[in-house]
Amino acid sequence: MSARNRGLPRHRAWPLTTTDINECLGSYTARVRDLRFLTGHDSGTIVLGAAWVAPNPRNYGRGIHPDTVGFRVDVHPVDATERAATRAVLRAQALPQLHEWITQAIAADETWQLTDHQHYWRLTDGHLIHRDEA
Repeated sequence: MSARNRGLPRHRAWPLTTTDINECLGSYTARVRDLRFLTGHDSGTIVLGAAWVAPNPRNYGRGIHPDTVGFRVDVHPVDATERAATRAVLRAQALPQLHEWITQAIAADETWQLTDHQHYWRLTDGHLIHRDEA
């Protein structure tokens, strides 16, 4: 995709593609309701994010639309010069961890599934760290 069409400055790039994520998740891809390639401000060390959007009411007794319940995956842009190295780390470590996180979430009890959850992968000095965050 050309720099003009992708909505990113020329010095920024996404470290993963839709194909990378589809290959990793396999049949779980159908459970991802929203796959976003972010274009906004700098995310700092965050390179990949995942969220569980729960079916909880958010506005005075009205529930959310059933089509929005499920997983969201966000790919954060990185410096274009670091794209290849970041992609290698994400494909080797983060994508299998994402698959495992989704597998555990699907098998989780009702209490877990009725609450929103977020999980982030951060890359600092070539080291990948991941954890659930509020």
